[in-house]
Amino acid sequence: MPPLFRIFQIPTSLMDIITDLAMFITPLWIAVIVGVVVGWAWKPKWAFHPKDALLKFRSPRPSNPQNDTAFTFSTTSSSAREKDASASASASHLVTEYDLLHLWKLVEEKDGGPAWIQMMDRSTPTMRYQAWRRDPESGPPQYRSRTVFEDASPELVRDFFWDDDYRLKWDDMLIHASTIQECVLTGTMMVHWFPFFCSDREYIIGRRIWDAGRIYYCVTKGVPCPSMPRHNKPKRVDLFYSSWCIRAVKSRKDDQLTSCEVLLFHHEDMGIPWEIAKLGVRQGMWGAVKKFDPGLRTYEKQRASGTALSPCARAAKINTKVTMDNVRSLENTISDLLETENQDSSDKPGGRNIPKLLIVGGAIALACTLDQGLLTKAVIFGVARRFAKMGGKRL
Repeated sequence: MPPLFRIFQIPTSLMDIITDLAMFITPLWIAVIVGVVVGWAWKPKWAFHPKDALLKFRSPRPSNPQNDTAFTFSTTSSSAREKDASASASASHLVTEYDLLHLWKLVEEKDGGPAWIQMMDRSTPTMRYQAWRRDPESGPPQYRSRTVFEDASPELVRDFFWDDDYRLKWDDMLIHASTIQECVLTGTMMVHWFPFFCSDREYIIGRRIWDAGRIYYCVTKGVPCPSMPRHNKPKRVDLFYSSWCIRAVKSRKDDQLTSCEVLLFHHEDMGIPWEIAKLGVRQGMWGAVKKFDPGLRTYEKQRASGTALSPCARAAKINTKVTMDNVRSLENTISDLLETENQDSSDKPGGRNIPKLLIVGGAIALACTLDQGLLTKAVIFGVARRFAKMGGKRL
């Protein structure tokens, strides 16, 4: 009888279990190891090196108590001030104009990804929320949402979502947030988050805001931080992307530009099966989203009462000015560079097709290590079929 069918027989001893599992998993893990080694050998020269960016950062400093709207340096010599200013100017390398261009393409639906599938359309008297999902050929599910707040300015909504100190009061999905580093010139920040819904995870997030004439492009994504060592628990989530476009839109009440639209694009890989993650998102989405509006209204009242701005709220006011012509010019420049790089690559002998065995074997081996129950078996074959189709298209 073939080994594949013997796996599903009831074993008569522990040794039978170990033998069958070894015969089934060992070839798959060999395929995975070979794939990792080959993939590392193909690492492109333009791959980001985190150490270069980290060296350009400086530690955050307290704000000037006499000036509540700006950050200041606590150095005395002009040379030290120039050195700190230079380091702050270089801090924007953590989140760059390429990230701005990517977000702009998502907003304008020019990113070339698959079509979005609508998941939700809910509203309250002062807020409307719509959500979509799509499943790329590789990577975790991606989400797009559109939230419209009535009688709210883009600046208020920008500060509301950027203010980690206040978020801890209204967002019970976050239990800890702290600033690791920041730039006083661009407003770029590196923050440390611990979520409530998955307490054994941590996030190191880089974020920055661009102002295109009161249209705010707010990029947040996972970034490396060698100065903070990794641990088995909590596990660091490396693949994280959650970015907004915030702008004024017409109100549904009087057709005036008194409402604020937030377009959010989000995906992450927490290390759990994606089908389970999608189920969790569907079940908990509206419960989390409906807290936005009351949180925003309370935040607006606190700001109106003269409550001092938090460091994160002050950082949200430090934006990089940009025009749409700048973004389009950047798009054309990158397209030209990619075209030149692809032309150079086509002149080189040999292809870089990944064998289907590595794709399918790697997906199955990963699922096998998570659980031995029926749910995992379903995930195994579902993922294997999806990756097999992806591999078939690329080979």
